[in-house]
Amino acid sequence: MTVVLFTGPTLCAADARAEIDAVCLPPAAEGDVYRAVLERPRVIGIIDGYFEAVPAVWHKEILAAMADGIHVFGSASIGALRAAELAPFGMEGVGGIFESFRHGRLHDDDEVAVVHGPAETDYLALSDAMVNIRATLERAAAIGIIGTAIATELAAIAKRMHYKERRYDRLLQLAQAAGLSQEELSTLRNWLPDGRVDVKRLDAVEMLRVIRQRLADGLPPKKVAFRFEHTRFWEECSRAAAARGRIRSVGEDGTAAVVEEARLDLRAYRRATRPALARYLALKEARRLDKRPTAEEAQEVAERFRRERGLEDARALRRWLDENELDDAALAELLAQDALVAWVDKIVESTRRRELLNELRLGGDYARLARRARDKQRRLSAIGADRSAADLHGLTEADLLGWFARHRGVKGDSLVDLAGRIGFSDVAELRRALLREHIYVACRESAQLTTAVVHDNSLDRHAEIARPESQQKTMHPK
Repeated sequence: MTVVLFTGPTLCAADARAEIDAVCLPPAAEGDVYRAVLERPRVIGIIDGYFEAVPAVWHKEILAAMADGIHVFGSASIGALRAAELAPFGMEGVGGIFESFRHGRLHDDDEVAVVHGPAETDYLALSDAMVNIRATLERAAAIGIIGTAIATELAAIAKRMHYKERRYDRLLQLAQAAGLSQEELSTLRNWLPDGRVDVKRLDAVEMLRVIRQRLADGLPPKKVAFRFEHTRFWEECSRAAAARGRIRSVGEDGTAAVVEEARLDLRAYRRATRPALARYLALKEARRLDKRPTAEEAQEVAERFRRERGLEDARALRRWLDENELDDAALAELLAQDALVAWVDKIVESTRRRELLNELRLGGDYARLARRARDKQRRLSAIGADRSAADLHGLTEADLLGWFARHRGVKGDSLVDLAGRIGFSDVAELRRALLREHIYVACRESAQLTTAVVHDNSLDRHAEIARPESQQKTMHPK
């Protein structure tokens, strides 16, 4: 997902997607931008939004999005208002309405407010925005449809109307009752169907074209000059927003169908849900601590990702991206998140052991692993190898890595690389664990009772396990 748009009566979803490839969401309400951020878009564009009866989009959720590296644009309606208010913090406004609010030519929210129909009507506008009425009257006066004086009087009448009642037919009725020129009003009434100006729509389309061009130019992640504060109020509000679930797009994209299939495939769903939760919480913690991956961390993660999946070849990588419905930018964002998850993983490494054991119990793996651990300890103790592993007993690091890759299908470029990937605190701890596993497997497979022999097919040789000579002829694997 690259672009998320909040739109509605100003510009319907179909017209927005005609300008730019985007996920179109209903008008923004309180918490909706926060929930959109959870989908990790590169750009959020706010055009329409709720207010009055429905709590409006928060300023802080927009700030949080920008602090998280997401560009937020605003235009036309509540997007223009928020952009004018948050321009000093980096929100990017587009269009004349934004400029008018920013420079004080417009002040009131009702300038852009309209009443509209439900989603089934594509949020059809049922009233006319004051900014559109004013622009229409100015154009009518400029081309001689009406005089400047009557245009000013009509604008004043419209401004006094409640925003829900602002419609051209009602405006003309009030103007006629006020005694304005019948001839000019009649001329204006005949001209309006083709002559009215929709500056809100024009500004919205302009914003979409700006976003499209910025993306084509290679839009980097957003950088801000402020530090986002995770206050208790923010944590409570964001939790409440997340609890409402993900927001549905207008014309939901195909990923919803994939989630449905996963839920019907219970094994796949259970395999993914716990890691997904851990990933979400890790990314949230990284954002709270204002951590961003360094270039070196991002490069390391990208190289490991391609190596593990055999995607060093550009064609293979492109095929993987197509199969997983991602583009290059989405993959870069995914890998940057992986770097942050790995960073948080290291921070909590010493405190998560209990929860790891609980997850193994809940997942049904604890009993099997405990039986294997006891058997391993018994066999290694029997041959005096339980305290061994001070060195590799003649094996090189490459030998051990190669054997483990064949034995468990887990590859690593080095012990350092492998230790970081499978949760060992340091290389020494991993080396001991691998050697113990190497000896244990040999003990189980060996038919000899006098020695335990480690056999490595890649070396075409045998390495006798080091132990005291007095024990080599008397201690046997059981």
